[in-house]
Amino acid sequence: MSTSSKSTLLQKRRWRIRKKVTGTAARPRLCVRFTAKHVYAQAINDETGTTLVFLGSLDAELRKQKLKANIASAKILGVAFAIKAKAAGIASVVFDRSGAPYHGKVKVFADAAREGGLQF
Repeated sequence: MSTSSKSTLLQKRRWRIRKKVTGTAARPRLCVRFTAKHVYAQAINDETGTTLVFLGSLDAELRKQKLKANIASAKILGVAFAIKAKAAGIASVVFDRSGAPYHGKVKVFADAAREGGLQF
């Protein structure tokens, strides 16, 4: 019996999710990724392979707030991403959790993006 590493299992979960979740120009894929220190979110059109909107905790105006990869920062980033997406003309998205379980930071980010005006 072989054991798989954490990164291999994470990649399998990502592929399994990506088989079902695709973004279009009308409804891009909102991909959120939490690393050990930072949070990154982007709206992707998978038909053309382009990123429409990107926001991360290293962004210039958010860097001053010294955001970490925790629940409080996820809420701030979720609202900020929704505002930036609405400004770019994106009203509804498909949520891609990037293999992470849908609770904690990921759920708070999604709820904050919904509060900011995104539909998914």
